[in-house]
Parts: sequence; C-alpha cells; structure tokens
Amino acid sequence: MPEEDRYEIVDGELVPKEAARGPQGRAQGEAFHLLTPFRRSSGGPPDRPGGWWFATEVLIQLEPRQIFRPNLSGWRRNHMPEMPTGSPITLVPDWTGAILSPTNAGTDTVTKMRLYHRAHVSHYWLIDPERETLTVHRWTPDGYLLVLGARRGERVRAEPFEAVELQVGVLFGDDED
Repeated sequence: MPEEDRYEIVDGELVPKEAARGPQGRAQGEAFHLLTPFRRSSGGPPDRPGGWWFATEVLIQLEPRQIFRPNLSGWRRNHMPEMPTGSPITLVPDWTGAILSPTNAGTDTVTKMRLYHRAHVSHYWLIDPERETLTVHRWTPDGYLLVLGARRGERVRAEPFEAVELQVGVLFGDDED
C-alpha cells in the first residue's frame, strides 16, 4: 500500500480519500492548533495540561480489514509513550476527529463511527464546516453518547480536552478573542 496515495481500507476495500477543500482544511488546521496546550508532556500550569500526541492524516489500522486515515488523531502519552515511526499505526487512538464534507459525511457519521466504537476509540469529534458545528461523542458499551453539541459563537470545554475552553468559531475562521 503506497504511503503517497490518499486512501483508506474500509471493510477490506481500497477507498480513495478525497483531499480537503478550503473550509475542511482550515477546520482541520485550526482544530490541531486549538489542541496545542495538550501537545506536550503531562503536568505544568492548568492552561497547558499536556499529556497527548497528535497526528493528522496518518494511517491507523483498527482491524485487519479496517485502515483509516482520520483527519485528526490523538493518543494519551501514558498509553503510547512515543509516537510510532511506522505505518500504519496499530495502537487505537484515544481520540479522533473527522472534518465533514458533503462527500464524506455519511461515511464519517455512520460507517466510521461504528468502527471507531467497535475499536473502543474513547472520544470521536465531528467538525462540520458547512453547518459550523462541533459534536463530541464519548464511548460507552452501548454506543457513542453525544456529550456536546456546539456551534459557531459558543465557547466550550470539549471532552477529552475540557481542561481548556475552546472557541468553536475559530474552527470556521473566527479570530481568537
């Protein structure tokens, strides 16, 4: 499987992954930036809680026939002390985020959500640039529980990063206050 191609394997089938368009690319970059306080070792001041590794668009193997390239992924450093150098990463992320587009919304909100749940991904965010919303889901044995729905103009503490308040509109082009 060539790394330079943009693809995923869903239910054993090679599926091309569309490159991000402007609004999706901006939302992905801004989400990564908003998580900056967590991209360091644990400890330190409350506004810099740390404890996470993050990656964008890396291949993650959840099962033998399921290899995804999530827009955003995060692992707690106590679960993964060092970021792997190989591909695909076989350690299930603790958090993943999808940036919805008109062409991938069904896959991200149904197919991938089911598979992330089956793999025990603790939190799954859906960022929708078209509707300017953020939805946060937490893993439970019975399915993902919607724990937060927010839109542009709101400030939230979104699991699992509730230590820092996030301004939702920044995902969609607003300047930070």
